[in-house]
Amino acid sequence: MNVLVDHNLRGHSVVLAGSLAASGWLELVYIRFVLFEEIGLEVNSSDRVVWQCAHYGFAPYLLVDQPQV
Repeated sequence: MNVLVDHNLRGHSVVLAGSLAASGWLELVYIRFVLFEEIGLEVNSSDRVVWQCAHYGFAPYLLVDQPQV
């Protein structure tokens, strides 16, 4: 499974991947964390563009919940 990682969670995804590997999960389930730049997304891409990209190939999308303004 590919998981698109929000640019704000880059460091957290490294820690999560390490925890999954250490606990043996990556031997059972294929999980790949994909960063924005790997698929040509700009860090400042609109939410619509990011969600469309996640929906059409990289769901789920790991993100920080941002408060509504």
